[in-house]
Amino acid sequence: MLNQIDLSRIDLNLLTLFEVVMEERHVGRAAQRVNLSPSAISHGLGRLRRLLHDPLFLRTPTGVIPTARAQELAEPIAEVLAAMRRILVVAEPFNPATSRRRLVIAAPDGVSAVLVQALRAELQTSAPNIAIGLRQLLPVAGENEPSRAWRSALEDLETRVADIAIVPTAEVPARFAVNPLYHEDFVLGMRGGHRLEAGMSLSDYADAQHLVVSASGDAHGFVDDLLAQRGLARHVMLTVPNFFFAAALLPDSDLVCAFPRRFAKSYAARFGISTVEPPLPLGQATLNAISLRSAQTDEGLQWLLGLLAKVTGAAG
Repeated sequence: MLNQIDLSRIDLNLLTLFEVVMEERHVGRAAQRVNLSPSAISHGLGRLRRLLHDPLFLRTPTGVIPTARAQELAEPIAEVLAAMRRILVVAEPFNPATSRRRLVIAAPDGVSAVLVQALRAELQTSAPNIAIGLRQLLPVAGENEPSRAWRSALEDLETRVADIAIVPTAEVPARFAVNPLYHEDFVLGMRGGHRLEAGMSLSDYADAQHLVVSASGDAHGFVDDLLAQRGLARHVMLTVPNFFFAAALLPDSDLVCAFPRRFAKSYAARFGISTVEPPLPLGQATLNAISLRSAQTDEGLQWLLGLLAKVTGAAG
């Protein structure tokens, strides 16, 4: 068995020093950035060299360059420091009015496009220094069961690349918490003046030229299954990877596309799109905010969950 390294002998400040020298590639500039003298930086580098058994940085006429070993270490050291900073941020008392925290929401584009407008307005007034990151979630190709189709969302939460995932399923393992946000269904979008704008029968809908939003490019979707149950099929002329792309294409075509109702409410007029009710229900789902139960004591996370509940309720 290998001997465990005694971490109590290691000054984690040396990792910060490594990071800043790696970024600046100059001892003097690194010293100015962290408010130390160049000799203090050199002394710290000496300790780090002995600890890691490598020169790490080689002097040049214009500064320093990292060794091959330093380049290998750059990413894992950055990950260690990022994890430490996240721990310290969470440990601080959370005040949205003064916090500079960054919180990440993972969601399908039809959801995040709706949320971003309402969140931005709230942040400007109540949390001006908080940053929100939106990470796009894509369903697993070929999976029709929601609990499996959105399993990548749970992976994002467990690897901490996202703080909250918003998905149309509540079937998650017990280690996750579920907060219902809102119900979503679909409307049909088309250009203004389209021959079907005044309404359509089921056969009219099936005979139309269809645009389908599909991240994988697969033209078959849940609508095709609904039509097949009625002995009908549609012709998909085009697939695109997201709803914004679809909205941009519709005004110059005769295509018909199914949009989430809230997305259409937010963006149809902006793109010059008319919306009509479909001749058959295209399904309804509850969008849930999923988070790790182990993170429920995180005040910042709880604040964001409350904010999401507020803006989705207000948007109803």
